[in-house]
Amino acid sequence: METAVNVLLVIDGIIMIIFILLQSGTSAGLSGAISGGAEQLFGKQKARGIDLFLHRGTIVTAVIFFVLAFVSAYFV
Repeated sequence: METAVNVLLVIDGIIMIIFILLQSGTSAGLSGAISGGAEQLFGKQKARGIDLFLHRGTIVTAVIFFVLAFVSAYFV
């Protein structure tokens, strides 16, 4: 059981890395950080299409990753 959880943890981690790397960057540079570009971090943007799929996929895989990490720690 412990081996299966660890294998699922590695697979989920790889999928999460792929989702994160495929997302489009929204950095506005230094001027955006000073003049309010940080608002984009807290939901002021509307993701559509593939960006919405990647955003939701990242959230789902992150939750699964933490659950599997806690289950893996429980078996140790």
